[in-house]
Amino acid sequence: MTNAFNPFGDILFVKDVIKLYPPNIVAVSHVSFSARKGEFLFLIGKSGAGKTTLFRLLSKQEEPDSGQIFLEDKDITKIPKSKGYLIRRKLGVVYQDFKLIQYKTVWENVAFALEVQGHSDKVVRQRVPQVLETVGLRNKHKIFPSMLSGGEQQRVAIARAIVNQPIILFADEPTGNLDWETSSEIMALFQQINQQGTTIIMATHNEDIVQKSQYRTLVIHKGKKSNEIHY
Repeated sequence: MTNAFNPFGDILFVKDVIKLYPPNIVAVSHVSFSARKGEFLFLIGKSGAGKTTLFRLLSKQEEPDSGQIFLEDKDITKIPKSKGYLIRRKLGVVYQDFKLIQYKTVWENVAFALEVQGHSDKVVRQRVPQVLETVGLRNKHKIFPSMLSGGEQQRVAIARAIVNQPIILFADEPTGNLDWETSSEIMALFQQINQQGTTIIMATHNEDIVQKSQYRTLVIHKGKKSNEIHY
């Protein structure tokens, strides 16, 4: 069922969102866009353009000063911040710097995302090997992050982000710390995950990746959506 604000039933609908920081910093200014279920969408812009702030708003890590954000037709801006974790349970996030737990193995890093949500041991034993197979690391489940390459660490981070079967996967500059060849491999993995039905919204400043992939692209400049590119 759709509503007046989201007439097409997009999985994500952002309406006139503004985010300010004191004393007078406008991080996000009147941004509106939508994403369809199963879409792969790029957000591009220079460092400081507002991409990361926008991701934090979409994942309810921060609250907008005004505007609305609909996730599966529910206005999450009306949900108390104290209940934000319920929204984040539906989402996956991959960061540039991996954010892995160094004292946990590959298996334990991925399993942790399920354990904190109270999933049973049976679910953990079922899902963890599946996602490690997807990212090509099933044979390295006992390895610690420090023993892995940058590309392998990012694969662990991706596995952790998708093990909860998120409705949207946010990727914030996921290839920023990787060389060109590894970046291409990671992009191929994201495309594989997208082809399996997961909606992906990726922030990047790598124009080569954007032009090669040719997905719909939103250009963010000084907190505003300055352009939208359709290939």
